[in-house]
Amino acid sequence: MSNKVIYAIYNDDDILMDAVKKTRAAHHQIEEVFTPFPVHGLDKAMGIAPTRLAICAFLYGCVGISVATAMMNYIMIQDWPQDIGGKPSFSYIENMPAFVPIMFELTVFFAAHLMVITFYMRSKLWPFKEAENPDVRTTDDHFLMEVAVNDNEEELVSFFQSTGAVEVKVIEKH
Repeated sequence: MSNKVIYAIYNDDDILMDAVKKTRAAHHQIEEVFTPFPVHGLDKAMGIAPTRLAICAFLYGCVGISVATAMMNYIMIQDWPQDIGGKPSFSYIENMPAFVPIMFELTVFFAAHLMVITFYMRSKLWPFKEAENPDVRTTDDHFLMEVAVNDNEEELVSFFQSTGAVEVKVIEKH
C-alpha cells in the first residue's frame, strides 16, 4: 500500500471550505487540514464527530467534588474535630454549608487540570514532540488539506487544481 498523500494549499479560508465540501462530496479521504487560525464550521464540513470532552469534564468534576467531600469529612469531622466559633463538628451534614466553597474549588481544580491532561493525551502532544506541520506557511497565511492517494494521483491533482488550490503537491509520507 502506498503512503502517498496530496497537499492542496489554499490562500483563503472560504475557498478551503468549498474545497473540503467538494472533496467530501467526491468521497475522497481527508487525512488532515492545517490552518493558521480556527475556521468556523470546518469540523462539520470535514465530518468530524462532536467532541466528548464535555462528558470527561463532568466526570472529572464529579471526582473533584467526591475527593473534596471525603477529604473534608475525614479532616474536619473524624480525624481532628474542632469547636470553631461555638459550632461543634458532630456531623458533616451540619457543617456542609461552610465547606461549599472548598467543594466548588476542588471541583473546578480537578475538572480543569484533568481536562488539560486528557486533551494532551488525546491529541498526542507529548513533551519534546516534533512538530507535524507539513508546510511552514500554514502558521502564517495559507491553508493545507492533506488527502490520501489511492492509485488516482493524476485525477486528484486535477481535482484539487479545479477547487482553487494555489499549489498541489504529491508527497511520500513516512
